[in-house]
Amino acid sequence: MKRSLTAGLLALLVGLQASTTLAKPADPHTWDYLQPDRDQVIASLNVVELLKRHHYNKPPLNDARAAKIFDSYIEMLDPSRSYFTAGDVAEFEAWRNQFDDFLKNGNLEPGFIIYKVHLERLQSRLQYALSLLEQGVDSFDFTLDEELLVDRENAARPENERELDDLWRKRVKDEVLRLKIAGKEPKAIEELLTKRYKNQLARLEQTRGEDVFQTYINAFAQSYDPHTQYLSPDNAENFDINMSLSLEGIGAVLQSDNEHVKVVRLVPAGPAEKSKQIAPADKIVGVGQSDEEIVDVIGWRLDEVVKLIRGPKGSVVRLEVIPASNAPNDQSSKVVAITREAVKLEEQAAKKSVLKLNQDGRDYKLGVIEIPAFYLDFKALRAGDKEYKSTTRDVKKLLTELEEENVDGVVIDLRNNGGGSLQEATELTGLFIDQGPTVLVRNSDGRVDVLADEQQGVFYKGPLAVLVNRLSASASEIFAGAMQDYHRALIVGGQTFGKGTVQTVQPLNHGELKLTLAKFYRVSGQSTQHQGVIPDISYPAEVDTKEIGESALPEAMPWDSIRAAVNPDMNPFKPFLAELKSRHEGRTHEDPDFVFTRDRLALTQELTHETTISLNEEKRRAQQERIEKRQLALENTLREAKGEEPLAKLEKEDETTPHVEDKKINPEADAYLSESGRILLDYLGLNKAMAKNQSVER
Repeated sequence: MKRSLTAGLLALLVGLQASTTLAKPADPHTWDYLQPDRDQVIASLNVVELLKRHHYNKPPLNDARAAKIFDSYIEMLDPSRSYFTAGDVAEFEAWRNQFDDFLKNGNLEPGFIIYKVHLERLQSRLQYALSLLEQGVDSFDFTLDEELLVDRENAARPENERELDDLWRKRVKDEVLRLKIAGKEPKAIEELLTKRYKNQLARLEQTRGEDVFQTYINAFAQSYDPHTQYLSPDNAENFDINMSLSLEGIGAVLQSDNEHVKVVRLVPAGPAEKSKQIAPADKIVGVGQSDEEIVDVIGWRLDEVVKLIRGPKGSVVRLEVIPASNAPNDQSSKVVAITREAVKLEEQAAKKSVLKLNQDGRDYKLGVIEIPAFYLDFKALRAGDKEYKSTTRDVKKLLTELEEENVDGVVIDLRNNGGGSLQEATELTGLFIDQGPTVLVRNSDGRVDVLADEQQGVFYKGPLAVLVNRLSASASEIFAGAMQDYHRALIVGGQTFGKGTVQTVQPLNHGELKLTLAKFYRVSGQSTQHQGVIPDISYPAEVDTKEIGESALPEAMPWDSIRAAVNPDMNPFKPFLAELKSRHEGRTHEDPDFVFTRDRLALTQELTHETTISLNEEKRRAQQERIEKRQLALENTLREAKGEEPLAKLEKEDETTPHVEDKKINPEADAYLSESGRILLDYLGLNKAMAKNQSVER
């Protein structure tokens, strides 16, 4: 959904510079070379104009927006409230309501001044941390009853240098303790942390004016919504670099998370997904090439980590990862080796299997079609290749094969499907409905475009369920939403991701701007934005929805609704939903996989609410032991219920652990898939019984 915008916007230049009255940093000479240039001024003015004319919301650039930009910028520079003092921020406050005027006038100086203060503070903190390590890690007393506040999102800022020193002393002490408990020797701990802080200092000295400009303009752009973003000239070639690494990399969607890089989702059929060694919400803390030493990347910028992870096809990258399954304060890591490769279209292709279930004393066969992504081979299509691959063509073929096997119904598995071709979402919907709208696209001018299935007839008329989870996004949500709105399928699983906005990339004189210019709506008029698709029958979440999903992103645009495009006939599922839910809950209340998922997430959320950690070694070890015992108990309860040998201790996978790729999945062993099939069979049985009763009454 890209749109060409007015080329004339790129010629804008306003020469006026608003005056700045705030004092310069106390010792600014180190960073004097960081100054905005003419190209950046022009680019900033172009961004202002593009957002004013073409952003979906078109919010005014006024004092209220200025305050949002100010807060966003401070948050970007100091998310843990560990660099700026309360006095620093109080001084910056003089500019709080002026950023609208600064941006309209092309005045970038305030943004540069604040960034340079940030560099001063960061340099000072790293030097202080190194001075502590010079005294030796044995100088820390781990018998004291001290605590560190780790959740500092709403913490009071340090009032002065003394309070900053105390905070950073505890931070360094915590890092030493984490490594000590992980089994590292004092000398190795000292070397690792010294190298980490020295590397960060060296990187500070390489700061460019472009780094400052990109951060500042993104504080402005992302105050509109999280997907509106400025890309510097270096990053423009890596479109959406903070969201995708699919080309000759590891095939993972990454984002910055304070000082770490976090995995958001895995690209279907990508190297990371096939390795089975990485999962969403894992944190990457180190990157190495093949047999080379792993480089510590804590505190690095996302784009710099990306450069290390990417490389030639066939080469090996080694990642040091803190698994999301760890307790929140457990920083123990594992090293995984992944061979880089481009994702092949045929590996993302839809696949079928047959799920065999016995219900109420009768054997059933259900077709399962797994769709990893909504794909379309544009190159083959343009070349006139009649055998070009697409999701819809492949699913149509699979449905034919399943019907030849006399299946009793079909489950479409969209778990972890992050989307893809909008055209394919529309055409796939058309296989299951008889003409009609499939999705609505509302543009920034208020015009609503209706995408529709124009083909007459329904290709597959049989019973249908659609299985989704939190990582089902975009095109997946459009298809699942249409199936729900047309009452064509039962939707089961987890609440979907909630990305219901459309972006375009607009070239600037200097870099590019990705901006949100439209919003998706279901045929019922409901947006897929923020809320996603709510299943008819919900399964326990496998990931924390506060960590993963559109609603977890700052400034995410809200859910809303517009006029419906269709008013389908009475919902055939509605009379049975209460009974279907009751039967589902009865089956899964003691089901080991469902119990494990519920209990594991509950434990993670419980631990996440712990905002402080002890710096007393004895207490810390005891706490970690308690957590590991609970995790082990959950794991062993699951293993014993499946007839497997219990573990003596939690296993930590590493790169030496063998992994089987392309293993044929037994659909009956997938608890969520089997339960989806049983729900569909429940519906068929209830519907048949109702029809029989109605026939008798007549």
